[in-house]
Amino acid sequence: MIRLLFWIAIIFLAVWLWRTFKSSKARPSQTARVDLPMVRCAHCGVHLPSDRALADGSLRYCSRAHLEQGPAPRDR
Repeated sequence: MIRLLFWIAIIFLAVWLWRTFKSSKARPSQTARVDLPMVRCAHCGVHLPSDRALADGSLRYCSRAHLEQGPAPRDR
């Protein structure tokens, strides 16, 4: 009976240690996060980070197709 309790404790400890080390590696560090300003696509209105947007003068677009189509009509 004591052997069984000993092995259950060893297995529990091993699983706990594995989950602890696994979760600490998967969690991104908070210092690596960079807050970028969001911009709105002039064609469809989708918001995206400014570093991923395509610029045409003062207007920003989410994709090459929307850049080529230009701004959306205002009567929507």
